[in-house]
Amino acid sequence: MEKQYKLLRCGRLYDGVTAEWKENQSILVRGSRIEAIGTEVPCPEDTEIIDLTRYQVTPGMIDAHMHMDFFDWHTVREEVYASSEEAKTIAIIRCAGKALARGFTTVRHVGGITSNGYGVLDVKRSIEKGYLTGSRIVAAPMFLCSPGSHGDLSQGYSKNPALSAELQAHRSTVGNGPDFFAGAVREQIKYGSDFIKIMATGGFFTPNDNPMQQQLSDAELQSIIRTAHEWGKTVTAHVYTNELMQKMIRFGIDGMEHGSLMNEETAAIMEEKGLYLVPTFSPYEEAVHYDAEAIKLKQPEFRRKLELYKDMLQAGREVICRSHIRLGYGTDFVANHQNYESGYEYEAWMKSGMQPFRALEAATRVNAGILGLQNEIGTLEVGKIADIAAWKRDLMSDAKALLDCAFVMKEGKAYRAESCLE
Repeated sequence: MEKQYKLLRCGRLYDGVTAEWKENQSILVRGSRIEAIGTEVPCPEDTEIIDLTRYQVTPGMIDAHMHMDFFDWHTVREEVYASSEEAKTIAIIRCAGKALARGFTTVRHVGGITSNGYGVLDVKRSIEKGYLTGSRIVAAPMFLCSPGSHGDLSQGYSKNPALSAELQAHRSTVGNGPDFFAGAVREQIKYGSDFIKIMATGGFFTPNDNPMQQQLSDAELQSIIRTAHEWGKTVTAHVYTNELMQKMIRFGIDGMEHGSLMNEETAAIMEEKGLYLVPTFSPYEEAVHYDAEAIKLKQPEFRRKLELYKDMLQAGREVICRSHIRLGYGTDFVANHQNYESGYEYEAWMKSGMQPFRALEAATRVNAGILGLQNEIGTLEVGKIADIAAWKRDLMSDAKALLDCAFVMKEGKAYRAESCLE
């Protein structure tokens, strides 16, 4: 029988509250929550002792931008239409389990890349009930988008209009007009979506669009944001350009994803408003820290656009890194790493000159706030859920440290840890 109390003896501890490492700390866990933390912690009878003194201990990490519904980034395009919804749900289960083993106790699914259904919500509920083992999931099953846009993957079949139209019809959140999108928001919330995700601009991954395009009208964007807020849900958007970012700020959006082409003016507005940005550095690394050979490994359209926009991506990265925007940590791995290998984003932050504590704060306390779970997770404090991870390498100096998980606990239960480097 599992013991009621667990005492974790830590090496160095980052609690997510202050940007420092604390020495000689212990964490007493009772059931699923933290009972005590500090240098003088009681040890009740019949307590399980867990020795983490060789490791750096942190809150369980959070990935705030994940697409969980495919098995392998090398075959993600084939999986869009060659896999069943059941197979995509199995992929989500696998991703949740592997993410947890790598120290990411919570993930945020920002719309299915391959999936047209609600399997992610079934997986989320099954994990919550203890039927499945995996990271805690916060999810928007489908993103809202227009025909031919970055979110409409049937654009890859645009030379066969009849087939493309048939495939487009299977995505219930692809449409036109303010009324359509108001209804789509209500339906997503009806079926259990935790928040609303918009595909506002084109992107790098899709063949027939580009990141400079506004792909929803002002009226459509306003309808989405207004309806979601009326129903008590937050809204985030895939977006790159300054004009559209500033426009959506005026429309009342809660936060944004990517923002990779932003300038100082946009950054200043976001700072003033206190809005969050999940910048997803890693997918653009080959362009920002230019590597022509690595770019050749991308899909043809991704290669072309990274080359075309590399100067703008480099300038935008510098703006983000210098800013005081409330930055979250998210990966968006669909074209360079497996979706559960969330630690690679830490390497991108470090290579960009970010201070390690800012990256750790983004992946813990800030992300908990973005997900609306700041009262439960994101920091190691008395009364909070015992989501805890430990790492073999020095998080202050080793860019690969967040790839090398030594220990993971979720809701007071320890799980087998895995390293992405083995």
